[in-house]
Amino acid sequence: MKSQHQVVLSLGSNQGNRLENIQKCIDLIHEEVGTVVKVSELYETPAWGFESDAFYNCALLMHTNLAAHKVLNLVLKVEKQLGRIRSNQEGYQSRIIDIDLIVFDNQIIDSEKLQIPHPLMQNRNFVLLPMLDLQLDWRHPVLNKSISELIALSPDESVCTAVKGLKNPLKEIPLDHFNYIAFEGNIGAGKTTLVNKIAEDFNAKTVLERFADNPFLPKFYRDQGRYAFPLEMSFLADRYQQLSDDLAQFDLFKDFIVADYHIFKSLIFAKITLQEDEYRLYRNLFDIIYKEMPKPDLYIYLYQNTDRLLQNIKKRGRSYEQNIESEYLDKINIGYLEYIKSQTNLNVLIIDVSERDFVKNHEDYIYILNEIRKKLS
Repeated sequence: MKSQHQVVLSLGSNQGNRLENIQKCIDLIHEEVGTVVKVSELYETPAWGFESDAFYNCALLMHTNLAAHKVLNLVLKVEKQLGRIRSNQEGYQSRIIDIDLIVFDNQIIDSEKLQIPHPLMQNRNFVLLPMLDLQLDWRHPVLNKSISELIALSPDESVCTAVKGLKNPLKEIPLDHFNYIAFEGNIGAGKTTLVNKIAEDFNAKTVLERFADNPFLPKFYRDQGRYAFPLEMSFLADRYQQLSDDLAQFDLFKDFIVADYHIFKSLIFAKITLQEDEYRLYRNLFDIIYKEMPKPDLYIYLYQNTDRLLQNIKKRGRSYEQNIESEYLDKINIGYLEYIKSQTNLNVLIIDVSERDFVKNHEDYIYILNEIRKKLS
């Protein structure tokens, strides 16, 4: 099930350096509006409805959590940044850049400022042909036609010629070179949210910790001394089973696996929660299991300071977490950082997200992607 909206934008330019205008526009949309996931070929098309220089056109697929009208406002700001001045003059005009919102999921929107799907898309080859490149599983919600069917029925006889490929910002971050990437972080760091978003944007398979299924977790937060050992043993068994099953299936998936934990977290938490004699027993069992487990090709630790973690924990509202103390979170952070220092053969990236909100602020999400890109370059 998709958690983000899937948006198709159509871009056009017939003034100045058309290729540069289009590419700058793609990059700005990716940095300031939403994640550009796919980009079509660049097409050249005669000016439609008026005499002018030919247009360069493309289409892109974008992921976002924003509402449609907010997306519209942001793409209009991008147009302004690139020098577009919209006039009240009627009819078609030359323009340095033009961004049209064509599709927003399967929604039908009919407001004064925005009509979705775009009411003229079925009559425009320069919209339909680039959209076909995106290989979308989408049907027009009003006309009940696929893109291929709309092209076959289009009355537009103008020639729309593919000119060249365009740069896709996500392709600069070759996460699919890895088989297995693990994101780690303290309680409340946002690792699961980030993993889900990255998996959706990069077409990866997720392995998510099944903490909600652990019957000992609420009991542990009520009585840590009594339930620490069964809790840690239960987590260890479940993590081992889940990772063994999912990581054994690399060949069945086109892309890579991204997880919101690495099994070594079991030892970090056990060292904090268990008594000394319990920990010794646990460590013996853990060492046997750990030798059998594949290590992540890339290990990313999301560091957040304790105050921010407590805010996040309070915000997400799980009742059994509300009495977690700052000292406990401090110990977990120290445990992770000590583990990372000791791992000389692990490909580690630490990202400080204490001042970042990658759920609300798209720029903060792009910051994380850029940190990963720098690590890989």
